[in-house]
Amino acid sequence: MFESVLVANRGEIARRVIRTVQRMGLKAIAVYSEVDADLPFVKEADEAILLGGAAPSESYLDIAKVIEAAEQSGAEAIHPGYGFLSENATFAKAVGDAGLVWIGPSPEAIVAMGDKVAARNLVGDAGVPIAPGTREPVADVEAAVIAAKEVGYPLMVKAAGGGGGIGMSIAHDEEQLRTAFATAQNSAQRFFANPSILLERYVESARHVEVQILGLADGRVVALGERDCSVQRRHQKVAEETPCPVLTPDLRARMITAAVRAGESVGYVGAGTVEFLLDPASLASGGEFYFLEMNARLQVEHPITELVTGVDLVEQQLLAAAGEPPSFDPGALTMTGHAIELRVYAEDPKRFFPSPGPITTWVEPAGPGIRVDAGYHEGNRVTQFYDPLLAKLCVHGADRAAALERAREAVAAFQIEGLKSNLPFFAELLGDPEFVSGVYDTGLVTRMRAPKA
Repeated sequence: MFESVLVANRGEIARRVIRTVQRMGLKAIAVYSEVDADLPFVKEADEAILLGGAAPSESYLDIAKVIEAAEQSGAEAIHPGYGFLSENATFAKAVGDAGLVWIGPSPEAIVAMGDKVAARNLVGDAGVPIAPGTREPVADVEAAVIAAKEVGYPLMVKAAGGGGGIGMSIAHDEEQLRTAFATAQNSAQRFFANPSILLERYVESARHVEVQILGLADGRVVALGERDCSVQRRHQKVAEETPCPVLTPDLRARMITAAVRAGESVGYVGAGTVEFLLDPASLASGGEFYFLEMNARLQVEHPITELVTGVDLVEQQLLAAAGEPPSFDPGALTMTGHAIELRVYAEDPKRFFPSPGPITTWVEPAGPGIRVDAGYHEGNRVTQFYDPLLAKLCVHGADRAAALERAREAVAAFQIEGLKSNLPFFAELLGDPEFVSGVYDTGLVTRMRAPKA
C-alpha cells in the first residue's frame, strides 16, 4: 500500500476522501485554489498546496500543476474525486507516466466509457440492454433527421462525449429535433470540446436507476446494490435513495447482472456506476431497462450505498488501486434498511438558479442515522467559480418510511443563512404525495414546479 495520497479535488468530496485516507493511516495531501484557501478540506489535510487562481483552468483542471504538486509533496498516489479531472484519460495516463498510482479505472476504460456512442456499442455487444439509437455519432442536423426516422420519436439528443445532464434535449418531432440538435451540439462543444451527438430513443416517464459496481484487484467485478436517482431538475440529480422502491427481486437481479457485464467489458477496476433508464410502464410485465451511461469514478451519491452496506467505497478504491483485496466479503454482502441523499445547493429553491454568497449561519443536523458530507462551514463564502453544492444530507432508517421521517427532521434542523439554499425545496419534496408513495419518475420536479390550476 502506498503511504500518501494527493486528493485532486475540492469541497465536500475532498473532505470525504481525506477522512478515509487518514483513517487508513495514510498521509492526505490537498490542493486548492486561491478562493478556497479557507475551506475545511484545506485545513483538515496533512498538507495543502496552492495550485493557482479561482478559475478551474488555473487550478483544479491544470494537469501539469496537479502533477507538480504531487511531486513536490512526495505523494505516491492521486485520488481525483468526481468532476474536474476524474474522468480525464489524459490525466489518468499522466499520473501513471509520472510514476504515481492512479486511484481509478485504467485510461483505456475511461476512454471506452467516456464516449457515449462507443460505450453503447460496447456494452450492447456484451449483452447489456440498450435503447434503439445511433451506432455512430450524428454529423449534422440533416443526418439526425434521417436517423430519427429509423430510431423513432421521441428522441433523447445528447452529447456523445459528456455527462451530468449537460447537452441533453428531448425531441418529439422533426421541428423539435432541429432545435434540440443545435442546443445539444453547442453545449457539447462548450463543455466537452466535442460536438459529437448521439440520438437515442427517449423513454417517457422513465425512472433513473443506477448500480454501484466495484472492480477488484483480482479482476472480478461485483455490485453493491442500486440507487434510484429519478428526482432531477434540468436532467441533473438532486435527491437519491436506495433501494429503488419499485424494483422486484427479479428485476434487481437482472439489472445487477447487466451492470456487472458492463464493467467486465472494459476490465473495470475501482468504484464505478452503471446507469439505466427503467420504463415504469413495463413493470407489470417484469420491467424493461436500458443502458444510459457508465460513470468511471466515484458518484456524488455514493454515501447512501455506504449507509445500507456498511462498506467504505473510498477505502475499496484505495485497496483496489494498491492491488490489494477488498476489506469486505463480496459473497456475504447484505443490504440493511433504506437510505436517502439530498443534495443541498446554494441555489434558489423555486427556480434552482445558483445563489453564491457568504454563509453567516451553518448548523448541521446530527443524531442516529444522519450523515452530513459538507464542503463548507459558518464564515465561508460560496463563489461563482464552482458547482454550488454545499453538502450532502444523508439519512438511514430501518425502512423507507423511517428514512423519510428522519429526512424531514434533518431538513428542519439544518440551518443555513446568509445565502439561499434548496432546503425549502426538500421540505416540499418530502411532503409531496407522489414522492412519498415511491411511485415517481424523472418528471417529478417539473410537475412540482408546474403552475397550479
